[in-house]
This record gives sequence, C-alpha cells and structure tokens, in this order.
Amino acid sequence: MNAQRSFNYPHVGATRGRVPAGFRHAHLTRRLGSGDVAFRTAVRALESWNMQRHAGFRVDANTPRPRAGLEVRLDPRFGPARWGAWCRVVYVVDEPDRRGFAYGTLDGHPVSGEEAFVVERRPDGAVFGHISAVSRPGRWFPRLGAPVLPLAQRWMMGRYLDALAGR
Repeated sequence: MNAQRSFNYPHVGATRGRVPAGFRHAHLTRRLGSGDVAFRTAVRALESWNMQRHAGFRVDANTPRPRAGLEVRLDPRFGPARWGAWCRVVYVVDEPDRRGFAYGTLDGHPVSGEEAFVVERRPDGAVFGHISAVSRPGRWFPRLGAPVLPLAQRWMMGRYLDALAGR
C-alpha cells in the first residue's frame, strides 16, 4: 500500500450503507446462471480481475486476488483516454454463497467513489451478480460529460456482469 495515495472521497464503505449527499447511487443485478459451475465461473472472473479487463481496463497480470488494502491500477483501453486510475480494495465478502469486494477511488482518479461487486448463489442454486456504485465526477473532464455519465456507468456495469456470466 502506498501511503502517498489517499481516498478521494470521504465516505469509505459507502457501498455498504447510506449514499452520501452529492453522490449518485447506481445498482444493477443480473441472473448469471445456476449451479456450482456458474458460481465458480463468476467468482473466478471476479477474483482474477477479468471482470475489469472485459469492461475495457488493463490490469497488470500479476495483480493478486482482491484483499482489503490492496491497491490496483486500472488503465482504460477505450478511445484516446490513457491514465492510471488507482483504487484500493475497501472490503472483501468471503462467505460460502457470497463472494465479492469493493474498491474505492484514490487521488488522481477521474471519479470519486466506490464500486462493489458481489456474486451470490441462492438456496435454489440461482447465481446472481450485483454491482453497486456510489460516485460523482472527481476531476474536470468527467464533469464535462456529466449528463452521459449515468449511461456510461450502466453500460460498464453490464460489461462487468457479462464477464461474471462467462460471456
């Protein structure tokens, strides 16, 4: 962990609780499949950072599984955008039928906030993916696109869920 990078938002853990004033909440849930294979496929995509890669980010191949305090650099691979967006894992969910984690944005990230990614296997075997975000533009250039940010965020969430489903 790098002591020079700080969270760029004040409500660390916000995806577990109330949405702070001035932040937007977005949530998307999708059924990913059913049974142990669907659950393992989704957990593997989640824990290997393939979900972020599928959504258009470069993540170093040596990045370890998510654990609280781990810092990860997400480099966008879409359009002309090229910057390192640093995040830190805030918490991990590690239960027999629920796996996931949340990360928060660090200084220099274009967005301020937190995203949570959870895979859930229900008693009937159905497997669901849940993506939750609490965010607002963190720098000047995302503010320019503020009207379309909710659409872009929903599109990204859909890409994350596609990766969890193995698509």
